[in-house]
Amino acid sequence: MIPALEIAVQDAAGVRIAAEVAAARVELASALALGGLTPSPATVELALETAGTVGPEVHVLIRPRAGGFHYTADEVAVSERDVRWAVAAGVAGVVIGALDDAGRLDLDAMARLRDAAGAASVTLHRAVDVTADPVATLRAARELGIRRVLTSGGASAAIDGVEMLRAMVAAAEGAIEVMAGSGVDAAAAPVLANAGVDAIHFSAKRAVDGAGGVRMGSAADGVGGYEVTDRDIALAICAALGRRPGAAAAQ
Repeated sequence: MIPALEIAVQDAAGVRIAAEVAAARVELASALALGGLTPSPATVELALETAGTVGPEVHVLIRPRAGGFHYTADEVAVSERDVRWAVAAGVAGVVIGALDDAGRLDLDAMARLRDAAGAASVTLHRAVDVTADPVATLRAARELGIRRVLTSGGASAAIDGVEMLRAMVAAAEGAIEVMAGSGVDAAAAPVLANAGVDAIHFSAKRAVDGAGGVRMGSAADGVGGYEVTDRDIALAICAALGRRPGAAAAQ
């Protein structure tokens, strides 16, 4: 089976590119250069309007700050409210992750966020990749009733975690989806597909340099650049997988 495609996007333009390449889903976020943060309500609303009834499903990343995934009570409370708001706005799913102070999956926080999502689809994000045992974490997510896990197989780039991805696919036993992501390009995508994953996640992004010279915030380059979804990169990844623009996407 050809894996489903999910594209990490930051705006309506990214949603339109995802629709063009027939991606099954977008993961909508802000600040992808930081690994992604919760997008603004207006960003979510415009993405949903753009997707309409024929575009990709919109799944929203819920991540209150950059850095690690061990959250304070206040941060979990913010995340819970963000989940409830996003689902009420009409998103198809949310992408969450929380670890305890020992670096294991925080079962209480995850259950709280799962419950806030109601009937919406729930994905565990790459917090799984910084746990000591990604396979055990996947099993814990499966027991929580999480729909899928986004993972690089515990590596910085998914192509370097292929063997772990194979182990996670085997451990999933078809009861939870395994979606490979991180650093996915046209060369890596077919290799990851051959690992048996259910879906492939990529950002197809390119950097846009910042301008100025006056420091604003703590960014090393002053104003800081940003990243956008690149149509040509997305098309190249799809072509490497034997997918044609407009071809039906697996769900």
